[in-house]
Amino acid sequence: MKTSSILACIIIFPAACRCSAEPNRPGSFDEFIIGADVSWLQQHEDRGRKFYDHGIQKDLLQILKDHGFNWIRLRIFNNPAAPNGYSKQGYCDLEHTIKMAKRIKAAKMKFLLDFHYSDTWADPAHQRKPADWNDLPFEQLIAALHEYTKNVITELGKNDVVPEMVQIGNEISSGFLWPDGSLDDFEKFAGLIKAGVSAVRIADPNAKIMLHIACGGQNEKSKWFMDSVIKCGIGFDILGQSYYPKWHGTPEDLRKNLTDLSRRYSRPIIVVEYSQHKALVNQIVRDLPNGKGLGAFIWEPTTWGEPIFDKKGNTLSLIDIYPKIAQTPALLP
Repeated sequence: MKTSSILACIIIFPAACRCSAEPNRPGSFDEFIIGADVSWLQQHEDRGRKFYDHGIQKDLLQILKDHGFNWIRLRIFNNPAAPNGYSKQGYCDLEHTIKMAKRIKAAKMKFLLDFHYSDTWADPAHQRKPADWNDLPFEQLIAALHEYTKNVITELGKNDVVPEMVQIGNEISSGFLWPDGSLDDFEKFAGLIKAGVSAVRIADPNAKIMLHIACGGQNEKSKWFMDSVIKCGIGFDILGQSYYPKWHGTPEDLRKNLTDLSRRYSRPIIVVEYSQHKALVNQIVRDLPNGKGLGAFIWEPTTWGEPIFDKKGNTLSLIDIYPKIAQTPALLP
């Protein structure tokens, strides 16, 4: 597809963000999401690590499912084997993602795909472009993002493993694909986001689209971001938040922020990364007004933060929280 055709498709606005009514795209989910990001799993297994539930060796996904988990999140990098990339072995590239997605579908779990749009980690302090996109003029960068996103979703579809939900960027509180996609130039940021959204809608109109920020307990930043993307007419379905107490405040800060957001905006909310306060984080999301809380994803529960497995792969008592979370009713006002 020519660059001009792509730009027309994603409706890049010429001079400034135009105000528009907030579209109502409610999430349609039949059960509360109890999710886990286990993108390190293939690396663990290739190094010989195994996992056990009460002494019985099982596939990690089966252990999680047995304890109430129903969604898995995977990160994807453009070229993780590139110089300064995430993995010389290419972990978390498209090929590895397809293999993991097949396992998720075989386990009859649902799948969230997290585009980092980088060869390595993207977060509020790091949003490095993929090496292959470094020198592209802005319009070509938009075209590259659109084509890459569409190709990934299309290839997943060819393998019958399309994700039910897709993130356009990871923790984009400060933008992404710096410097072009910095929030200092919100018009360019919005253009890039729209390119990703458009690509997903073309490749799989049924996928829910998430924008993910790292402002779990930070209400002013969250409102500014939501007001800005709505004003620019960015069409997305779900707001994702990261919540780590070190950076995002107390659980009460999280509760106040998410409660306010759920009352102000039509978008449902997922805490798409957390580690601590497991039961409380999930309950806060369950209790959000208007049924806006869809669920939460624990980040890398085999390794990081407060894991639910020990270093030998055995389940820890913390995993027993999750069957209770799965059975707890929402407490809506």
